[in-house]
Parts: sequence; C-alpha cells; structure tokens
Amino acid sequence: MKKNVDEVVVEFEAGDNNFLTHSMVDKLLIQNDESVKNQAKSVINLYSLEKTVSKNPYVENASVFLTITGTLKSIIKQRTPVARIVNENDSYYVDKQGVKIPLSSNYSARVLLVSGVEGGEEINEILPLISFILEDNFLQKEVVGIQKFADEEYQFSVRSGNYKIDFGKLTKMEVKFKKLKAFYNKTFEDKTIQNYKTINVKYHNQVVCTK
Repeated sequence: MKKNVDEVVVEFEAGDNNFLTHSMVDKLLIQNDESVKNQAKSVINLYSLEKTVSKNPYVENASVFLTITGTLKSIIKQRTPVARIVNENDSYYVDKQGVKIPLSSNYSARVLLVSGVEGGEEINEILPLISFILEDNFLQKEVVGIQKFADEEYQFSVRSGNYKIDFGKLTKMEVKFKKLKAFYNKTFEDKTIQNYKTINVKYHNQVVCTK
C-alpha cells in the first residue's frame, strides 16, 4: 500500500525572534512545484527540503524528517540578531556569528544600532565588543548605539541620557568598561551624570568628562 504524507508540521525552537511564520516555512516545503502534503512518502527528498529551508536567511539550523505515522516534521532554529548595521546604502541585522540577516516586515528586533561599519571584516572586528555589552546586564540595558569613526575609534549612545561615551579603539575593553561602570555608580548616586556631554574612558586609569 502506497503511503502518503498526511500532515506537515513546523516547529520553532525556543527563542524570541519572530522573523519566520509557520506558513512561510510551509511555502519552502515544496517538491515538484507542489506541497509535500499528500505526496508519496517514498518520493520525498528530505535532504533537498532541508537544504531549501536552511538557505533561508532567517534560518540558523533546520531538520526535516518523516515520522512513522506519515507526518513530515520540520524543526527550525531562527537566527537571533544582536545588532542592526545602519549605513548610507543599506541596513540589516547581524547575528552573534556576524551572519547578515535582512530586515523583515514581520518583525522588528530591538537591538544595538551600529553605524560607521562597512562589510564583513569590520563586522567581525566589532563582534567581541557587542558580545561584551550583551553579556553584561547593566551594559545591555544602557548602551543603545555604537558609532565607529574613521580613526578606528568608537563612541556609544546610551539610554539614560543625551551624553555620549568615547570608548576609543577596541583595546583594553575590560579595563575601560570597569572604569565606566565605577564612574556610573558614583555619578548615578549623586545625580551629576546629566551634567556631562561626553564621558571619555580612552585614557589610562582615568575618566575625562566634558560639560
């Protein structure tokens, strides 16, 4: 007796990104120009379907398989954006591996805005900085934007005020962030942080502020 695919099930692995919907994945599960539902199990090319789904720019990982009961199951892990690269000609997300993710009309991710960075190599350079910020509870909430300048120096925009943080080059990151957090602790307490326009952590063992 010829057995057909009687059901197509799409599952997403846990995550808070919603770039893809079930129907979008269903549209990728096509073989011979038609849905795999009701096709004979024996003619289903699982490898080809998996490859097609994996090629989608929002998919980090996909597995497609048939169950004994005749269900074609697809388990999808979506890419998680960590930053949005914004430049004159283009705007897109990147994940923690630096893989480019197109903007989506389905979902707008609240992530760090990064400007002044062009292309692959420069994105890879900035990934350790982004990771450092995202791994720290305070910095993750406070730093909202990163701008790179032509002299390879960086400046941050923050959530708590209109001041900017001059971070300098991507060296001694841990030391600079330690200084910055100590400075925040003091100036948050006495409410003086709003008096400054820039907070500079570039220089050895000191924080220089401009009013």
